[in-house]
Amino acid sequence: MTGGSDRGLEPGRPADAPSALVRERRDHAVDVLASTLEHRDATAFVHVGIERDPAIRYSCSSPTNGPVAVAYDGTDGEWLSRTADGSDGHPAADLAATLAGRGREGTILTPPRIPHDAALYLENAGFEVASTDAIERARATKTATERERIAAVQRAAKAGIRRAASVLADATVVDGRLAITEGDDDPVPLTPARVRTAIDEAIVDAGAFPAGNTAVNPSTAPNVDGEALRPDEPIVLAATPRGPAGYYGGLVRTLIVDSDGGRERRVHVAVTQSFRSARSLLTAGSASVHTVAADLEAEVRSFGLDDGVEATVAGVGLEPRERPIDGDDIEPGAVVRLDVAARVDEMSRLRIADVLVITDEGERPDRLAAPEHSLSPAALLD
Repeated sequence: MTGGSDRGLEPGRPADAPSALVRERRDHAVDVLASTLEHRDATAFVHVGIERDPAIRYSCSSPTNGPVAVAYDGTDGEWLSRTADGSDGHPAADLAATLAGRGREGTILTPPRIPHDAALYLENAGFEVASTDAIERARATKTATERERIAAVQRAAKAGIRRAASVLADATVVDGRLAITEGDDDPVPLTPARVRTAIDEAIVDAGAFPAGNTAVNPSTAPNVDGEALRPDEPIVLAATPRGPAGYYGGLVRTLIVDSDGGRERRVHVAVTQSFRSARSLLTAGSASVHTVAADLEAEVRSFGLDDGVEATVAGVGLEPRERPIDGDDIEPGAVVRLDVAARVDEMSRLRIADVLVITDEGERPDRLAAPEHSLSPAALLD
């Protein structure tokens, strides 16, 4: 049984009816939780936190204000949830009493960062508390609906980047700087702030939230945010929007309005080739995050580029950066963001990031809503 009791979780929702997405996520997590409980000879998994905690949001339907306690009872295979609104005291105390009343005893597994008072409530009910990363491991691969949610917000990120590309494609050059014309008015400087606003507006139009994560030339000093962009310099556009269901996307492109085909072309070829290499590596079978990141970086360096090369790989979901991370293996079903950058000169970098869905071994990972890797703004509009 994987339905469970969600007393007090969502106004208007029956106590025993978590949302379809939560039910799907819980079912997905059960294999990891059940095997972990059995291996550790533990009776239940418990987590306590607030709504902003991704693991709480993963396990519960729209928690109300205040702390939330959620448990997976390994004996009955049932989920239990308590909130401040639906409990006489602290939700963790209520949940601990419920588990004890069911005859559960021994060890309860919790995430390492469970609040201290919540751990005390569990101990006061007679349980021993030990830590586990089981829920994070379960979240490292995504359900079908989760992948759909991430794909939707990634489409919003693409809409934002394309809007910026359109603005750059229509820009003119005035005194060596980019400018745009609004109606019959004289041209006005095209600043990073204007481009960032265009990205954010497109993201909102596409049904997502910029979440304060949009950046134009993010590695540049803040005091040049109001200066007009130059036509012959790389312009890095980075968007990490959040969708209505709380899932994040992540997309980065570098555009140049009037490239002279110099060093930036060589850097661009190296970076784009690194993505092809990494996708081939992930097609062959599971690989660790470190292995894929090292492959990305090595491919860029193979073009004779040694300065400012950076490659990061991590999962994306209810957090912009979540498992798989660090030494984790990237398994089928994972959704990961590949982010590669290399220095063009002392003042600028070239950077690209995509989100990939890892499919079965032998199948090429899917790029979610990914525009062209071209440096030309017009190419992203085709």
